[in-house]
Amino acid sequence: MTSSTARLDGFRFAVKAIEQTTRRPTEFARSMLPHPLSYQELAHDPEYMLYNSRLTPAAFVDVSDDEMYWKVRRDVILRHTGELPIEIVGPDAERLLNRVFARDVSKVRVGRCSYQFACYHDGGLINDGVLLGLAEDRFWMAQADGDLLNWYRAHAVNDDGGPMDVEVFDPGVWVSQVQGPRSLEVLEAVIDGPMPEPFRYFDMAEVSIAGQPVVIGRSGFTNELGWEFYLTPDIDRAAVGDRILSVGEAFGMIITSSGVFRARRIEAGLLNAGSDFDATTTPFAAGLGGFVDFDKGDFIGRAALVDADRSCRTWGLRTTGGVADLGDTVFISEESFDGRPVGRVCSSGWSPYQQCGVAIVRMADADLGPGAAVDVVCAGGEIRAGELCTLPMFDAERLIPRGKLVDIPEIR
Repeated sequence: MTSSTARLDGFRFAVKAIEQTTRRPTEFARSMLPHPLSYQELAHDPEYMLYNSRLTPAAFVDVSDDEMYWKVRRDVILRHTGELPIEIVGPDAERLLNRVFARDVSKVRVGRCSYQFACYHDGGLINDGVLLGLAEDRFWMAQADGDLLNWYRAHAVNDDGGPMDVEVFDPGVWVSQVQGPRSLEVLEAVIDGPMPEPFRYFDMAEVSIAGQPVVIGRSGFTNELGWEFYLTPDIDRAAVGDRILSVGEAFGMIITSSGVFRARRIEAGLLNAGSDFDATTTPFAAGLGGFVDFDKGDFIGRAALVDADRSCRTWGLRTTGGVADLGDTVFISEESFDGRPVGRVCSSGWSPYQQCGVAIVRMADADLGPGAAVDVVCAGGEIRAGELCTLPMFDAERLIPRGKLVDIPEIR
């Protein structure tokens, strides 16, 4: 047994012990669950955070955010996420989801994925994620951090008050992502048979990896070429993960923390639930108005959204020489604003590609949009110049994740 093999076996044992602990009837049960492949991360001295009551790495001691950024843009990365797939299955599955989501679920064909979000009755956003069409009456909703499970159950009732013919539950599925220009090369090398055909952007398929059936989807949280794999509890998940990691290393693949997403997903305009939008934000204010389907019939929040202000208030922000502080830190120097903040920085980071600070901001004044010059409070309290811009900041047609633009970028 090699030293690296012994180390992996030790890490697997540690994760197994954690999993056994979380199954015990304690106050921490199911509130700090480790990803079944988290043993692959332990060599990097990870700092973990909670996401959907699951542990996910926020940072690695030995890999910087800049290193991860260039890896996902130029090569390929592996990321074990805290996404939470909820299963909705039964004759009334589509009807329930059409009641909860603002987009028409009847258009989600079997073998396809769809971006979806749910609203409260007043039109405020609850959560979002990727819906997978497993069968005509069976779906997984891989959601961002937050609760939708109880929202589904609360609204799974017929007009007469009786229960819908649908089951909603946590199937114990875990999600990992392989992202970057070489990601499909890795996929072709790890699967046991031929590549699924077709396998377009937002397609899904079932393949065999290390002899195990695995659902994969052509999506991710980077706006790079990539795919996700879904690990069900009835397969040998370590066999799948170890094959992907070992094969991927030949393509220069590294494991990353959530830092790989920060600047890249901001540049792409991929919103983070709870920070870039919350219960006070309508889809229109968040820049998601194009996904609201008023023609599909009634859904929760529809009545409020019909009468809502349809102005977009969410934009990108570039800052010169620094990273914007989160919060109400966007100002305009004109006297008419009396020095009051005119916008909130929701997410921010440093773009190694654009060589500037990048952020997603929500403006109080709908008239302030792309091209507006602003002053921004940055790290250390320093005021720096900024300019609002459209999202995405580049690749507006999303050609990169569709595989139609092979872009190996250099510093701008």
